[in-house]
Amino acid sequence: MSFHSGFVCILGRPNAGKSTLLNALVGEKLAIISPKPQTTRNRILGIINVPKQKQREAGQIVLIDTPGVHQSGSSLGRKMMSEVREALEGCELILMIVDAKKKWGRDDAFVLDLAKKAGTPVFLLLNKIDLLADKSKLLPLIAQFQTLHEFKEIVPISALKKKGLDELLACVLKALPNGPRYFPEDQITDQPVRFMAAELIREHVLMQTHEEVPHAVSVLIEQFEESPRLTRIAAVIYCERDGQKAILLGKGGQMLKKIGTSARLDIEKMVGTKVFLELFVKIKAGWRDSRSFVEELDWRRQLQQIGGPPEAEES
Repeated sequence: MSFHSGFVCILGRPNAGKSTLLNALVGEKLAIISPKPQTTRNRILGIINVPKQKQREAGQIVLIDTPGVHQSGSSLGRKMMSEVREALEGCELILMIVDAKKKWGRDDAFVLDLAKKAGTPVFLLLNKIDLLADKSKLLPLIAQFQTLHEFKEIVPISALKKKGLDELLACVLKALPNGPRYFPEDQITDQPVRFMAAELIREHVLMQTHEEVPHAVSVLIEQFEESPRLTRIAAVIYCERDGQKAILLGKGGQMLKKIGTSARLDIEKMVGTKVFLELFVKIKAGWRDSRSFVEELDWRRQLQQIGGPPEAEES
């Protein structure tokens, strides 16, 4: 029996729907989501194990969600684009996702150029088709995109409404070569639970704050202790200025309490135990331009410092 497998990179501009697609295809929340650009800062693996069916071979699709493609001069921006380029290396297929309701622009051309340089087959995903008021515009839109590049497939989808995803999975599996099972059947990501907890905290900061605060925030876990009934977590929310710290704390600490309560509930769903969560806010001026601090945020680097293998997240 043939078994199809391979690494598939999801590529696109900020807010194109990459993380929503990853979560929808895997069936679990692996990547945080917010309407604010540059929410995803690291490449995130999502593993899909596809069982054999009458008209379909079995296989394993390893999806790689990437930060939104952008041009930036900060250390954080350069690190994010490094994550994108590393994801493109060695993948068998690229899923280039675009917002179907937006006009093609210079930023989209920059994304397509990255995909072309990778020399890898590309699927073009026209996302958010549920928001197209006039569905008759879809066929002319597909015809327009066909002139830009020889895409292996052009697939209209709605990641949010989960439309067109079965067809997409079938096309992806068919495009992948025969190969091994790269991960155990019960594993759905390579991310450590402590990194996912930090990301959930950052997601609630993004949801509760506005203006420059979301972009100026990073989260580091300082303590993560698990027991059968209780998980103890201490995390630091870093920002860049006094004004941002004041916003994050809120009057009488109410904002921080609100962020902590909502994040704790989400983390409890993830780890399956009660969670004791302590949050602290610290100022680190200009951290986005500090190469050493940006590197410290990489969970792979953190894991090396702790000295242990990644914790497998079970389905």
